[in-house]
Amino acid sequence: MEEPLVQISAEPAPAAPVEGRRFYIETFGCQMNVHDSEKVAGVLMARGYRPVAEPEDADLIFYNTCSIREKAAQKVFSRLGQFRKAGAGKSSNKIFAVLGCVAQQEGEEIFERAPHVSLVCGSASYPKLPELLEQLENGSRRVMGLSLRTEDCFETELTRRDNRFRAYLTIIEGCDKRCSFCVVPATRGPERSRPSGKILEECRRLVDEGFTEIQLLGQTVNSYRDPSPARLSFAELLVRVGEIRGLRRVRFTTSHPRDFTPDIVQALDACPTLCDHVHLPVQSGSNAVLRRMARGYTREEYLEKIDCIRAAKRAISISTDIIVGFCGETVDDFEQTLALLDRVGYDQVFSFKYSPRPKTAAGGWVDSVPEEEKGRRLVSLQERQRQIQILRNQACVGKEYEVLVEAYQPKLGQAVGRTTSNRIINFPGRPEWVGTYMNVRVTSAGPNSLVGERADNAEADAPPASRLRVAAQG
Repeated sequence: MEEPLVQISAEPAPAAPVEGRRFYIETFGCQMNVHDSEKVAGVLMARGYRPVAEPEDADLIFYNTCSIREKAAQKVFSRLGQFRKAGAGKSSNKIFAVLGCVAQQEGEEIFERAPHVSLVCGSASYPKLPELLEQLENGSRRVMGLSLRTEDCFETELTRRDNRFRAYLTIIEGCDKRCSFCVVPATRGPERSRPSGKILEECRRLVDEGFTEIQLLGQTVNSYRDPSPARLSFAELLVRVGEIRGLRRVRFTTSHPRDFTPDIVQALDACPTLCDHVHLPVQSGSNAVLRRMARGYTREEYLEKIDCIRAAKRAISISTDIIVGFCGETVDDFEQTLALLDRVGYDQVFSFKYSPRPKTAAGGWVDSVPEEEKGRRLVSLQERQRQIQILRNQACVGKEYEVLVEAYQPKLGQAVGRTTSNRIINFPGRPEWVGTYMNVRVTSAGPNSLVGERADNAEADAPPASRLRVAAQG
């Protein structure tokens, strides 16, 4: 699932040398990429660099990339051109670097298409980033880190946390699933898990530092295999993390259906700190398409896992990823996907048109569905899901939820919060509420968000609702 462009914030770096070199990181992609940029920033800051808000002011410019879809690589080279133009009038000594999946995918070709780039480094080589930076500092013109031969997870002593109340924590990197459409095994490397003891130790430290929500990350997070003698299962690790004193919420993403087992649902039931939300990508509702995708499960097996989630003692929201127009997808295949939406009743769907990716099995197949037809199918699916979300969100009206306030919109005078089930809710609020928890009663709903009012005894602290323009998104 795709996240918006995220820029690492440029608050003053602690203990950075006064004349330290300056860096700028721009990130596109999933939460894994966002967290990788936090760790890359930590490596840089530990070497005396300090972050800045604009590429024009930076000595080092990093673009941390995503290659899930075809346009991603094009966007990288466009951005590189913009970066070069931005620095042309100020300094000829800027260092440009491409990190992440496009770096791994395109390799040395990046140097040919963008000669001003000095560093190309895939995520599997991030543990060697200090050595690569040292080569740059010593004057090397072109430096590469593209090896996938690693058993290491990328860990840093200093991680630049861009959110003061939610912390991302990688527990497994890479993927062994080899889905025919997916480039991740070729860009992220094989699955490798962190020892449970180190994960729990870092979680406790994060709580001590004031973080109240932790999100466990992995390309296939529930494929976690504890390499330590403790041999904790993913479900057991969830419970151990959820039991840490002072932690209010634990999330995890992204799960793969092949490794989604009943004990995960049992853990969600047993530990209230674990959020009642599961993201379980299905990709297609057609068995024929699932076979060509090499997903490793059938529609029926996937629905068994959905039924297991629905049978939990607590209501658990479910979101998913869907690809339309995959190689050979017929009209009947697509209709089966639409029927799956009705059968499951997802709370949110991230949907995309298929685009062939290099270094994948399907990349050499005939892309048989015309682009115009892909577009029609995508619009049809999104409209069907919109109607489902309207009904599901309307069912929340009149109910109260604990929300974590994540943002404040000054023009509207409203707080933006998130429930444990991952629903966004807007309500009259104050900027100082960001990072706090409070109960909110839902008063109305749209397809993409809820509207509410504070339900505890602090209504008097909020601006009068009559002065606010609060609207459900969608």
